[in-house]
Amino acid sequence: MYRNTYVEVNIDNLKYNVNKLIKEYSDYKYYFGVVKANCYGHSDKIVKYLVESGINYLAVSSLEEALRIRKMKIKTPILCLEPISLEHIEECVKESITITIHDFSYFENLIKKQYLNKLKVHIKIDSGMGRLGFKNSNEVYEIVEKIRKRDDICLEGIYTHFADNKKIDKQINKFLEVTSLINLKEIPIVHLGKSGTLLNFKKIPFANGIRFGLIMYGYNPNNEYKHTIISKLLKKDFNKPFEYKSAFKLYSEIVQIKKLKKGEKVGYNGNYKAKEDIVIGIVPIGYSDGYMRTNKNSYVVINNKRYQVIGDVSMGMIAVKLDNGVKIYDKVTLIGERISIFEVAYHNHTIIYEIMCLINNNVPRILVEKGKIVDIVEG
Repeated sequence: MYRNTYVEVNIDNLKYNVNKLIKEYSDYKYYFGVVKANCYGHSDKIVKYLVESGINYLAVSSLEEALRIRKMKIKTPILCLEPISLEHIEECVKESITITIHDFSYFENLIKKQYLNKLKVHIKIDSGMGRLGFKNSNEVYEIVEKIRKRDDICLEGIYTHFADNKKIDKQINKFLEVTSLINLKEIPIVHLGKSGTLLNFKKIPFANGIRFGLIMYGYNPNNEYKHTIISKLLKKDFNKPFEYKSAFKLYSEIVQIKKLKKGEKVGYNGNYKAKEDIVIGIVPIGYSDGYMRTNKNSYVVINNKRYQVIGDVSMGMIAVKLDNGVKIYDKVTLIGERISIFEVAYHNHTIIYEIMCLINNNVPRILVEKGKIVDIVEG
C-alpha cells in the first residue's frame, strides 16, 4: 500500500452473517452466495471464507468472475447468471462452471457443440423482471424434453430473479405458470428467493435453493435512509429489527492541514469560498477511486466527529472543513462508524450496491479476522 486509503473488510462479520442465514433458512438445501462484482466490492478473496461458513454454491455474473474464483483453487459449484458466449463453453466444461439457459435460440446453438461433456445448466424464467429468461411454458417444456433425451447436458436447476420485493406472490405465480408443463420435483435445484425477499417471505414451498446477496454482506436490502430520518423525527421504527453485521468500511487519512482566510477558495473553479477564517484538511481519495463527485457537501468522520466535505471532489483528493481537534494523519472514516453507507447512498441519490461496487481496485481491500490483518488485496 502506497497510501493510507483502503476498504476494511470484516471477515468475522461475514462468517457471522452466513452462519445466521443458514440457521435461519435451514429448510433449504442449497445456499448460493452471490459473489458477482468482486463480491459487491469486498474482494473475491473473501469467497473462501464464505465457503468455509457453509455457502455450497456460488453465483457470479460473468465467466471472467468464475475463472478468477477457480484460480483460487475453490472447487465449490459456480453458476454464471449472465449468458456465456458459446465460443467459451469448452472452458465452462473444463472448469465445471454451470451456465444459464435464458433463450431458446441460445439453447439450440448450444446443443450443436461437440464437447458438452455433462455440462450443467440452469434454466432462467422471467417472472416479471423483463430481462433474461423464458416467458413461454411451451419453450421451457421443449428444452426440458430435449435435455432429457441427451447425455451430454445435465439440467441441474431452474430459477428466476424477482423484480419486486413486495409483490412476491404474483411473481411466484408467474414462475409456476411458465413452468406448468414440467415437473419441478424432477429438477435437482429450484431457487427463487434473494436478499430482498428473504425478510418478507420465509420459505417458498417448492424451492430447495436460496440466493444470499446483499444480506450476506450485512445490509438490509429493504432499508431506506429517508425512513431512518423519519423514524428519528417521529420516534418510530419503520424497519424490522435487522441482526446482520456489515463488513465494509472505507477509510483514509488527513495528509495536510492548512488555514484559509475569509474569502479564500478551495478546489477547481473556486467553487467553495470561505465565509470566515477556517481550517481545512486534505484527504487522498477522489472520483478516480470511485468516490463520486456528488459527495460534495457530504460528511466524513474524524475522531468520532462529523466534518463536511467542501469544494468539488477531485480525481484523487477531497477537502474537509475541520476544527482544532484534528491532527495530521488522523484517520478519516468515509463509510463506517457514524457515517453509514445508506447515508452516503442517499446523499448521492443512488443505492448502496453502487456505492460499494464503485470503490475500485485503486483502493486496497484489507481483510481483517479476529482483529488481525489476514490479507491485503491490491490492484
